[in-house]
Amino acid sequence: MIDNLINLFRYRQLLYTLVVRELKARYRGSILGFFWSFANPLLLLIIYTIVFNYILAQRDPNTNPYSLFLFCGILPWTWFTSSLLQAANSVIDGGILIKKIIFPAEVLPFVSVLSNLVHFLLGLPILFGFMIYYRKGLTVNMLYFLVIVVIQLIFSLGLGLLLAALSVHFRDVKDLLANILTLWFFSTPIIYPFSSQIMDNSPYFKWVLKLNPMTYFMLGFQKAFFYGEPPLLKHIIIMFFGSLLLFWCGYFVFDRLRDSFAEEV
Repeated sequence: MIDNLINLFRYRQLLYTLVVRELKARYRGSILGFFWSFANPLLLLIIYTIVFNYILAQRDPNTNPYSLFLFCGILPWTWFTSSLLQAANSVIDGGILIKKIIFPAEVLPFVSVLSNLVHFLLGLPILFGFMIYYRKGLTVNMLYFLVIVVIQLIFSLGLGLLLAALSVHFRDVKDLLANILTLWFFSTPIIYPFSSQIMDNSPYFKWVLKLNPMTYFMLGFQKAFFYGEPPLLKHIIIMFFGSLLLFWCGYFVFDRLRDSFAEEV
């Protein structure tokens, strides 16, 4: 695996070119173009704020201002889910490249995750703008989000590689994934805090949250941006080594199945 990753560095220009192509293709023919990278997270924020501020008004007082708390989780979650949904179908969509050009097929799921990382980064100014609006102090602890982003990148790449490889042989993976991600969203402390009454009333759900790897990513972003605190060191350690393990497993499966891609796509 190490040799393949080192070899992948030789194709960094191809990776860059494909990421740029993916970003341009997404907004080709659009009037607003890349402005949607700012508008989409803002529209999500408005929708969720209306739903949970006015329709479902009861919430934990520790989440005020709720719009900001919500956005701290929605933004990285959108990056995560968009990456997986695109990565799961990336090898199938890139079948022409795999059949006609000799290049590492793992570039395709990498492009899906990295292009969505760009959209995540472009959405950060919206988050910073709301932090200033709500007079949340910009502290040094916010820099911890960079560590969380790198670890989530490794996690997403590992899961993206695994899903991309499995989707070639099992076409139902992508449809199943959409439903799993919906359940995963509500099993992650994004619209409610980790210490909420919901979790206290259900010890089983508490264990679901603790075993959910995305819980620690969301807590990291919430602490860095919303609470202005450094993430817990044990959470960073769990996320880092867990993400490395997932990346290794994902790459191992992808590498074992890569020879069959050209026949199946």
